Formats: sequence, C-alpha cells, structure tokens
Amino acid sequence: MVSATGFQQRQNELAYYLRDPDARVAPAIEQRRLDIYSGLIYNNIENFIRSGFPILRRLYDDNDWQELVRGFIRDHRSESPYFLEISQEFLHYLRDERSPEATDPAFLLELAHYEWVELALDVAEADFDHTEVDQDGDLMTGIPALSPLAWSLQYRYPVHRIGVEFRPERQPEQPTYLIVYRNRADEVKFMESNSVTARLLELIDRRRNLTGRELLLQIARELGREGDVQILTFGADLLTKLSDQDILLGTAVHRVAEV
Repeated sequence: MVSATGFQQRQNELAYYLRDPDARVAPAIEQRRLDIYSGLIYNNIENFIRSGFPILRRLYDDNDWQELVRGFIRDHRSESPYFLEISQEFLHYLRDERSPEATDPAFLLELAHYEWVELALDVAEADFDHTEVDQDGDLMTGIPALSPLAWSLQYRYPVHRIGVEFRPERQPEQPTYLIVYRNRADEVKFMESNSVTARLLELIDRRRNLTGRELLLQIARELGREGDVQILTFGADLLTKLSDQDILLGTAVHRVAEV
C-alpha cells in the first residue's frame, strides 16, 4: 500500500511529466497511458486557447504555435481552476512570464488582449442596474451613467484590423481607440473611437457628479475651444449615439435618503 507521502510524490512526478513530456523522465506508468493523458491535456488546453485567440493562431505556423502552447502548459502556474479563465491565464503568461521569440509580432500582447476582451465581456457577471438609472433621462442636463459592460481601450496598433493579410511591422504614429461593450441583448460589440470620445468616457466614469453639458464644457476647455458651440452640438449627438448602443444606460437617479 502506497503511503500518502509516496502517493503525492507519484502525483507530482506524473504532473511534471505531463507538463513537459519531452524533457521529463517518464514515471513508472505504461507509456501508452502516459501518451493518452499527455495528449488529452495538450489538446484540451490548446483548443481553449485557439478558440479564444483565433486571429493570433492564424499568425503562427503549426510548429511555432505548438511551442507557444507547450510553453504555457510547462511554465505557467494558473491561479484559477476554471476552463473559461484559461484565456486570461494565457494572457498573463504572455505578458509576465514568456520570453519573446523572433517569430513574435511586435503587436502580440495587444492583439492577445484585444481577443481576450471579447470573451471577458461575454462571461462578465456585471449587469445593468436600472434602479439607479433613468433610461429616458436628458443626457445633457442629467448625469450620464456609463454601462459596467463598456470598456474604453487604447492600443498602439490597430488590433481590430490585424489578420493574415495585415500585419503592421511598425507602430503607427496615432494610437487606436476602441470601445468594446455588451449590450442589453447580451451581444458583444466593438466600436472604433477617438481620443475625444475616450476622454469623455473617462470623465463620465471618474466625475460622476457632472452633467453631460458640464463634461462637454470641460473637454472644450481641454481642447482650447472654450465657448465653441459646435463642441456642445457634436457632444450631444455623441452622447445620444453612445446611449443608443447601450454604452451609456441613461442618467443617474438621485435618491432621497429615508429619515
């Protein structure tokens, strides 16, 4: 009968081998079974990563992709036991642990993050809280309420355009701004943005006591266009567009505290 300590040692030997079967000494188990276990682990994890990062997968040939996935299995220690979070663990591995290879594109981390965002928003547990929002509120005179399922993102590369036919070798002069959001129909959508819209969403998120008009006047001051009525006209249309897309949920409701 194997002692608890001996059993744990055998478990560790098996786990080390399954993580890196090409470099580890095989434990005293039938090789046929080891090959089955090793194949199952690699194929299951590779399938999750390939599904979560389809564009990234197409940018690597088969050998380089296999090395990338095997490096993740071998070297990364996941914090989460959930299959749905393998993509996030893979992103952490690319960002914090993996040494860059000559075959890596310069936009690797940004493209991986962009692809991960879709899954992250799709499974996010946050929801629309309509008790604190007036969906029909005036976005100019009221305080715009940002959806918890809308992320304003900035990248150095145009990640939304990258694919097999477009692989930028140099960082563009201008950054790429995107809004990724989940609407009330639970659909994840992407919207190309710009620096002004990104700044507006940042102010809405941080300055939750300002009306839409006050937010736009602040942006006008930052742009050196104070007093320009076109900013207010353009901004009012932008607020409406963001609301129509469920990026803004309406205006914040002020509740009177009970005595």
